[in-house]
Amino acid sequence: MKFNWKKLIAGALATISIAALAATAAVRPTTVNAASNPSSVSAIKKRGVLKVAVFGDLPPYGWVNKDGKRVGYDVALARQMAKDLGVKVKFVQVNANNRVDTLNSNKADIVLANFTVTSERKQVVDFAKPYMKVSVGVVSPKKKAITKVSQLKGKKVIVTKGTTAENYFTSKQKGVSLLKFDSKTQQFNALKNNRGAALADDNSYLYAWVKNNPKYTVGIKSIGPKQYIAPAVKKGNKSLLNWSNQEITKLNKQDFFTKDYNNELKPYFSKDVKPSDIIITSNK
Repeated sequence: MKFNWKKLIAGALATISIAALAATAAVRPTTVNAASNPSSVSAIKKRGVLKVAVFGDLPPYGWVNKDGKRVGYDVALARQMAKDLGVKVKFVQVNANNRVDTLNSNKADIVLANFTVTSERKQVVDFAKPYMKVSVGVVSPKKKAITKVSQLKGKKVIVTKGTTAENYFTSKQKGVSLLKFDSKTQQFNALKNNRGAALADDNSYLYAWVKNNPKYTVGIKSIGPKQYIAPAVKKGNKSLLNWSNQEITKLNKQDFFTKDYNNELKPYFSKDVKPSDIIITSNK
């Protein structure tokens, strides 16, 4: 029996070509159709629920109080946004290091969890207009206060994974050893247990934490660049992004953020913290 090698080779090459095309199609990124976007404004209104990712252990921004109610500056904003959309709000509790995954898996439509805008994060999420100012601060025991970054060389600094504090010390202060935790509760417990010389995090809620923990001080009030907190939506979700930008502008005009500050933040800060240190009242 004779084999037609030319036909056999041609058939094999055709099969390989088809397989290669299939493999290429499998890895090629797909474009989400706006009509099928589960977090578009129209989809949210049809569903009747806005799913918002928030912290559950970060007073005064997002936490569960002694009565079991979710409260805080970000939580109040979430409720207002849902109200203005004409829907109910569903809170999805997150940690700092799973905020992006929560968006990408469609478990939340938007993140309002003290999310600092960075160039790296802009690659994976879309940020709306900011509503708060922030920078990294460092808290330490008053008896062994850290007031200069140079004092941290060779020492352990406690941080939460996925935060700007972790990013700053990893890239700018390599002589410091980092002790990393998944949650805010874990990191503050570590500081109280003397597992590190200091703790680094957003200065705004460090101010709140030391008011309730007077044995500690924010010895370094600001380190690294000034940054901003903003709502985040899934990359490419133009519908909710555009609506969120319009909403932030409208709420600024209504002086919502000043009211939110007075209700949710002011009672937790010391007198040396001013509204202008935290909130953004311009529409730029």
